[in-house]
Amino acid sequence: MNTDNSEREQLNMVPVVLSGGAGSRLWPLSRAHYPKQFIPFTGEYSLLQQTLMRLTGMVGKTAIEPLVIGNEDHRFMLAEQLRQIGVSPKQIILEPCARNTAPALALAALSAEPEAVLLVLPSDHLIADVQAFQQAAQLACDTACQGVLVTFGVVPDCAHTGYGYIRAGEADELSGASLPVEEFVEKPDQASAERYLNSGEYYWNSGMFAFRAGDYLAELERFRPDILSACREAVAGCTQDMDFTRIDAACFDNCPSESIDYAVMEKTDRAVVVPLAAGWNDVGSWSALWDVADKDSSGNRTQGDVLTVDTQDCYLHSEGRLLATVGLTDLVVVETDDAVLVADKQRVQEVKAVVQQLHCLGRSEQESHRKVYRPWGYFDSIAKNSRYQAKKIVVEPGRRLSLQKHRYRAEHWVVVRGTALVTRGEEQFTLEVDQSTYIPVGMVHRLENPGPDRLEIVEVQTGDYLGEDDIIRLEDKYGRVDGS
Repeated sequence: MNTDNSEREQLNMVPVVLSGGAGSRLWPLSRAHYPKQFIPFTGEYSLLQQTLMRLTGMVGKTAIEPLVIGNEDHRFMLAEQLRQIGVSPKQIILEPCARNTAPALALAALSAEPEAVLLVLPSDHLIADVQAFQQAAQLACDTACQGVLVTFGVVPDCAHTGYGYIRAGEADELSGASLPVEEFVEKPDQASAERYLNSGEYYWNSGMFAFRAGDYLAELERFRPDILSACREAVAGCTQDMDFTRIDAACFDNCPSESIDYAVMEKTDRAVVVPLAAGWNDVGSWSALWDVADKDSSGNRTQGDVLTVDTQDCYLHSEGRLLATVGLTDLVVVETDDAVLVADKQRVQEVKAVVQQLHCLGRSEQESHRKVYRPWGYFDSIAKNSRYQAKKIVVEPGRRLSLQKHRYRAEHWVVVRGTALVTRGEEQFTLEVDQSTYIPVGMVHRLENPGPDRLEIVEVQTGDYLGEDDIIRLEDKYGRVDGS
């Protein structure tokens, strides 16, 4: 399909960014409360931010107004990362629970005009050639206007066994410059992958799509009306909370969990594929990151404080401490403030099994880092035992914590940087560097940063119970409920 520039200016294209994943194969950097899409693995910007930034200039638009589907637990981190790159979203829809991509895209399609072309992008991919990506995305959006459902097929450069494949047919009148989809194939064994590569008929399944909202809903109604019905009810019961759209949690909880591939794309007769050769990488493992990273003369990717002796073809990452290696080959070593991963580079897909063990053991390392982000800044747990916990608390300029109290713990605050505005019972006062205060158990209190610089305090908690759920919020500008 040929579309001139004036028509492209009028094309109602809505980027839909899927940002609800957990990225457990990239543990210990990626965790449930701080997953891989928010991490800047390859430079200044996170994978989410790079996903949005590579849309700049498409379809004649001067501003990107994406529709973002995200996890409720990540909402403030998501909004902050959009703000940092100057992106004002059309909508941020919060999923109260994970239900895979078919329901997520139903929420997006139900929230858009039926004729809008949804350009569906996972938030955690790397693409080296932005121009080639934009050209393929433009073709996909133009083609979607014909009423077809477009998937992006990555042109394979090796016999990869970690991806699903798409077999393409001959071009026809319906598909135009794209190719009709003949078959979706599950992750193959090595012999099959080599056969696919040599045939020239197969592409890697990228998980990116383009279709009109109404066309997707029609096919979902045709093949999975149960999913569509649950999502309609969830959207009908939605409420607005600051910058976020909250859908009806009970209705969405009843929705079946299914991928768009299984629910629609493998069943529809209107699927076409647009080939993509743009240096695509789904960043699905540490070895995938090693593949695309800059390396030294010994083939090592090093980040942070790292020293190597007789070490080759390794991925070495230190978040803080000195990491030294001697005589290693083809290993991944990742150090964080509370965990260290050492893995064979050929077996990093099995890191997910470590995360599952941590979950079964009820350990916090699978959920969050020692440093935990909040809408007002972050806290870092410096030391802890059964009776006390020490935290470094950082509050951004102009931000404030909720007005709150605790049932089981008292708190001691010492300002180490900036100026603090403290509410303590009926009192309100400021603290400067080296000044401190004490908050007894049960006393209502709040911490604010009225200054132009970051506020940093050291907080020492004492008590019988020091869990984060011992918070009774009486007032909160971020809409968080009591005890959350």
